[in-house]
Amino acid sequence: MKPELVIFDCDGVLVDTETIANEVLSGFMKEIGLDFSPLECHHRFTGTAMDTIKEEAERLSGTKLPEDWAAQVRLADLKAFETGIEPIPGILDMVAHLKTAGIPFCVGSSGRYEKMQMTLGSSGLWDTFKDVLYSAQDCKMGKPAPDIFLYAAKGMGFKPEQCVVIEDSIAGIKAAKAAGMRVFNYTGDANADIAQAKSLGAVTFGDMSELPTLLGLNEIAKMSV
Repeated sequence: MKPELVIFDCDGVLVDTETIANEVLSGFMKEIGLDFSPLECHHRFTGTAMDTIKEEAERLSGTKLPEDWAAQVRLADLKAFETGIEPIPGILDMVAHLKTAGIPFCVGSSGRYEKMQMTLGSSGLWDTFKDVLYSAQDCKMGKPAPDIFLYAAKGMGFKPEQCVVIEDSIAGIKAAKAAGMRVFNYTGDANADIAQAKSLGAVTFGDMSELPTLLGLNEIAKMSV
């Protein structure tokens, strides 16, 4: 069944930011006595809102962090991203398929708007997505809570059951499932936890070129010829 709305996560789905962001986060964790490598940060925190990461870091370290700790990490991310961010290969072709099929799309991200403006702008994707951005900063709870995806669906005028989510993180998959949406898990990152994604009911795929077929868009294109 073809979707009526496609909701993309941003980091790791539209733009290749996860490696840099996990290196930054690893440094902050080590400062508070948590010897988490970038890979461990990836598995523990990818897709999770920074305020939630702060709470977990306090719990794990037994340390009360400064009120602006999350903001410090975000600022360090933005500085690291200044060197340039690459788009995920094939994402613009995927968007072209959606436009041909007449299916609207949007972004539902744990990242703040300023971060999305930086990363999407740096990668050349800003004009494609700038008018359909939804951030968890507007929601009560971040992923793995369903708030951001429900917010995006409502903002675009669709019911949850009409939507599919394109994610790359376990937290994001849990959020999409909790929202009552179908979820497709992009596993282009070598560190992707494919087994857990499948156990949660996500359809996994490793290349954006596979997604139009999974969503039934190629059949729509044939019918329109």
